Parts: sequence; C-alpha cells; structure tokens
Amino acid sequence: MTSPASPEKPRALRQGSRIAPIAPASPAKEDRIAAGNRELERLGFKVAPQRIMNAQGYLAGSPEERRSEFLEALSDPSIDALIATRGGYGSAYLLDQLPVVLPPVKPVVGFSDLTTLQIYLWQKHRSPTFYGPMLAAGLDGGADSGYDLQSFRNALMNAGCGWQVPLSGEILCCGSAEGMLLGGAITLLQATLGTPWELDTFGAILVLEDRGMKPYQIDRVLLHLKHAGKFTNVRAIILGDFPECDPPAAGSPSVRDVAQRILAPLDIPIVFGTPIGHTSRPMLTLPLGVPARLTAEGQGTLNILEPTVRP
Repeated sequence: MTSPASPEKPRALRQGSRIAPIAPASPAKEDRIAAGNRELERLGFKVAPQRIMNAQGYLAGSPEERRSEFLEALSDPSIDALIATRGGYGSAYLLDQLPVVLPPVKPVVGFSDLTTLQIYLWQKHRSPTFYGPMLAAGLDGGADSGYDLQSFRNALMNAGCGWQVPLSGEILCCGSAEGMLLGGAITLLQATLGTPWELDTFGAILVLEDRGMKPYQIDRVLLHLKHAGKFTNVRAIILGDFPECDPPAAGSPSVRDVAQRILAPLDIPIVFGTPIGHTSRPMLTLPLGVPARLTAEGQGTLNILEPTVRP
C-alpha cells in the first residue's frame, strides 16, 4: 500500500492557541475532562467548548455526531489543534464516511483507540499525528505526573529543530536505526489488517503498546503481525510498559519473554518498557509520521530528526 508522497506538517501551537476537545471513541468522566482542560489552560492554551453529544453505552455519541465533531474541528479556522478526551472504543466508526479530501492538517493528539484514526490519517492522507496524552487520560494528572511536559511541548510547539526523547526503557536488542516513526496500540494496529488503511510498516520504527492483555494474547497478536509481514523491513521497535499484563500463573512467560522470543530474531534495535500510551509513568508524546533514529543503548534514546510542526 502506498500513501501520498509528501506529508504536510501541522502548524506549531503557541501561547493562546485554541484547542478543541473531541470524543471519537468512548465517553469520559466530566471531572477528568475538566482537570485536563485546566492543565491546557495552565500551559497557556485556550480550550474551545466541547460539542454536546448523546452517549450510547460505551460510545460517546452516534457515529454521525462523533464524525461531525471531528470534521467541524478540522474545518473551523479558529481551532488550532484537536485533543481527544479519552480512548476506549469507537474511533473506527468515523472512518466509513470521511471525505476523500480533508481540511488542512492540524495536530490530532491522543493514544489507545485513537490509533485507528491516526493510522487512517497517515495511510489515506499522509497526515502526521501525535501519540500522547488526552484530556481525561494523562493531561488530567498534570505535568510530570500524568504526562511528560518536555516531549509534549517539543512535539507540538518546536518548529525550529529536531529533538531527543529519553525512553527510560530496557534494551532487548542493541543497535541504532533510522526510519519513519509509526504505530500505536498493538491491537488497533492489528485491526487495520485487510482494510484499505492497513498500516504500511516498510522502513518504519514501529511503536507498539497496549494494556490489560495476557502475555499469550500479546503473543498471538505479535505472531499475527509477523505472519502478515508487518515486521519485514521494519528498522526498529519501541515497546511500551504493557500494564496489567502480568502472567496468569507464576513462572509462565511474561510480556517481555514473549517479545524477546518473537521479535529478537528480527535482529533490529528493540527497546522494551517505555512510558508511551498506557503507562503509570509520565506519558511521553511521540510524533507519528516523522523520521527518527532509535539508539538502543543504556535506557534507549529516540532522536526526532526534524521539526514535527511548521511555523
């Protein structure tokens, strides 16, 4: 699968930039959304009023409501960026009737179920996005507790140069490699297989993370991705913390064991246990759809090789 040839970067945020909360997946608790809004305001941003929708069980609104909210935020010239309230489930419903041509690219920030929308935007529109904190999942915990402030600012506000991310992980396979930074929640990446927006991982530094899975379930997903050719010509892999993924019985394989067994034979740099997406540590913000270099030494370092936003 191929994507359009030249990615268009979104404009950098600055003091006073106006951010629209969006709920493309599940509903979030109002107090946590409010805490996330206050954090954005503390950073000097303005937060637009969120659209009122009628929650439908585990969905924040009907597909039409959620799709319309997303498209209106993209189209509104007064909105500078979109940040999801939370993940959960439901972003895939937005994809059925999205227009062939979207409005000018803006930062879209989120993780977990947002992976579906982020992969779609990359594969179909070559739009870079940002795998990072959401209003009720990261930003509500505050800087240096819920999310990492430095990587958040660098990803969304630094239009001058590339930058470096200490990964605070564990090295599974040493080495250094360059590639396009892509990926997200592993089960959502897997769910793109066989769709028109299946993620093309050729030449990628692949980000994989998730939560609440048994090690054998992660084994199944990794093996499926391997059999589907998704690790062929991948340059390097960054793995998350995988919280709530403990072995079901003492002495049985851990997620680390599974990753080592399936991924180490690829003979590429691999860093395990980084605070991306689902993590109890301050969450990093990673730009997706930009060139990067992974150095798998020490605790791992990711160099973003060029600005991820334009002036």
